[in-house]
Amino acid sequence: MPNNSLTPTPTPAGQTISETGKAAVVQAINRMFAEFKLVFSNQYLKAFPDESATALARQLWFSYLKDYQPDTILEATHRAIRESSFLPTVHDILKHCDALERGDLPEVWQAYQEACNASEPKAAYPWSHSAVYHAGNEVGWYFLSTTASERAFPVFRRVYQQLCERVAQGEVFDVTAPEALPKPIRKPLPRDEAIKRMQAIRALLDGDQS
Repeated sequence: MPNNSLTPTPTPAGQTISETGKAAVVQAINRMFAEFKLVFSNQYLKAFPDESATALARQLWFSYLKDYQPDTILEATHRAIRESSFLPTVHDILKHCDALERGDLPEVWQAYQEACNASEPKAAYPWSHSAVYHAGNEVGWYFLSTTASERAFPVFRRVYQQLCERVAQGEVFDVTAPEALPKPIRKPLPRDEAIKRMQAIRALLDGDQS
């Protein structure tokens, strides 16, 4: 039975680490396509109807993903599967790989849950990343708190992914915490003023009793 998987070249003596790494990437892509076929079977067969189409797709994906670590590719695969009911594209996997390599940006579902559950005031909340706050702020806190996830999550995902792309391009987002209200300064009244106020209060009380 023909095998349409990418086949790494056997490692000869003196092969460089980078070439060995490419063989590992090939294995990761083969596994990724196998998982796609299991999870998105109908969509997968429509996208890759025969062995030649599958082999060509694997080679194309390898050309885009060859510089990423195999573990990054597989984790990006798992994130893409969890977050979408559609067969991921190479663009989807690249976005997840970039987010994983940046390391500090949470995946979109975690970011959505964080935005929904963050306490007030929002600007003072210890966000995992400022992009999560700005995504929630742009989508609207009231919308997130009152709308079912089936409707709210796709909106949040679109905004958050756009912000992640801007972060990848070097843009920095700040979250400015609200300034604390100054504590009231309590000064004791002068003795004469205090006596006058007490006399005024007693006069009011006496008037109520009369």
